[in-house]
Amino acid sequence: MSLLHRDARLEALTELSCFRGEFYSCLTARSDALFELADAVLCGDGAVRSLPELSLVGEHRRGHGGLYAALARGSINTHRLRRALAEVPLPRSDDGRLVLAVDVTCWLRPDAHTSPERILCHTYGRGKDQHIPVPGWPYSIICALEPGRSSWTAPLDATRLAPADDTATVTARQLRDLLRRLIASGQWQEDDPDILVVADAGYDAPRLAFLLKDLPVQVLARMRSDRVLRRTVPRRQPHTMGRPPRHGGEFVFGQPDTWGTPDTQTVTGTRLYGTAVARSWDRLHPRLTHRSSWASADGTLPVIEGTVIRLDIDHLPSGATPKPVWLWWSGTGATPADTDRLWQAYLRRFDIEHTFRLFKQTLGWTVPKIRTPEAADRWTWLIVAAYTQLRLARPLAADLRKPWEKPSSPDRLTPARVRRDFRHIRPQADCPARAPKPSRPGPGRPPGLKNTHPTPRHDVHTPRKPQPPRRQTKTPTTPRPRRTG
Repeated sequence: MSLLHRDARLEALTELSCFRGEFYSCLTARSDALFELADAVLCGDGAVRSLPELSLVGEHRRGHGGLYAALARGSINTHRLRRALAEVPLPRSDDGRLVLAVDVTCWLRPDAHTSPERILCHTYGRGKDQHIPVPGWPYSIICALEPGRSSWTAPLDATRLAPADDTATVTARQLRDLLRRLIASGQWQEDDPDILVVADAGYDAPRLAFLLKDLPVQVLARMRSDRVLRRTVPRRQPHTMGRPPRHGGEFVFGQPDTWGTPDTQTVTGTRLYGTAVARSWDRLHPRLTHRSSWASADGTLPVIEGTVIRLDIDHLPSGATPKPVWLWWSGTGATPADTDRLWQAYLRRFDIEHTFRLFKQTLGWTVPKIRTPEAADRWTWLIVAAYTQLRLARPLAADLRKPWEKPSSPDRLTPARVRRDFRHIRPQADCPARAPKPSRPGPGRPPGLKNTHPTPRHDVHTPRKPQPPRRQTKTPTTPRPRRTG
């Protein structure tokens, strides 16, 4: 082993030990049981299929009763844990920029009638063109993305959406708090480029950009293909009477005759998608009409200008017919290099789906049948801390592949393969958890005595929208195309 490689391993081991010590300090109640529960998730054989079976892992020295008690009555200082996650080394793009992806993933609990604060979550892929609402707990998660093709991300924050929360408002507040932590920890300096936030079409990108306009951040999000934006107002001619207009001509995504000449156009050859053609149009904005969403605006509704990018590709890896992708960027004056950088950064957003799949299928995030949402939050933070330890142990892991798997280089190991070797890495790192003290189980409920305090049952919260008065209107013979501004 070379001296340089040995120093790199020592540095990675020191970073892992420091985070484990800080993570243990964030556990303020039942700390030993919670810490060993996270180690059991990392050192178990195969995917996590049952919560009590984690007590049988050798690294978990307590019984299954203490495991459930730790999740039910433990405590985690989430503010300190969020600061610890913001201080670990984070991946950056080729130009040194931090790229953050935000998305909502759901912990479905359709049969948990005794669990409060459940919301109807939209699920996808359960049928052809079917979006079925299923009760559960939605979580908004923010991850830092790596530049190249990778299944690794860096989870930095997780927030459960309450029944009365507005997704855009909660996401903006979540991003604001995270950006302040990143700036305080030195992850962003004055001379660094603005942090790029990437989101999908479920987010209102102009509203996010408006709520975060005082921070060094740029918003890039996909837009629906039926949107209608407006151009800037042309220069007013002298001696023109009347009120000056606030919006220019229409830019209809579904009508090419309204696009005009693009400001930039690039052609890039890709291995997976063939030829990718990206065109951009500068200084386009939506016409805001929903005043309830812009209650913080003073007087008139703001005009939020940005750059629209249309991406066309030849084919998809699955063989399906590709559809054009429309992106909206909160910046203006995009160059051809910016256009290429932005659409490639958006494609990296799908790496967060690999993290969600690992959370649910390997680490067992949605496996436990937890009753209270507070216990679900504790389990969620344990999963985030466990994944962060996997990322920090990435330079230390060996490729323990199975006979039918292809060998992989040390710098290309997936999170699941790093987890296979974490049991051998754990003895080298610090383990602040104390040994359990001998105790006896409680007497429990006497035999034959019925439960006289049944658990209350809770209804699923559904958003209520005011119903407009019904009008007797005549159905048009030719339906008009759907347009959203």
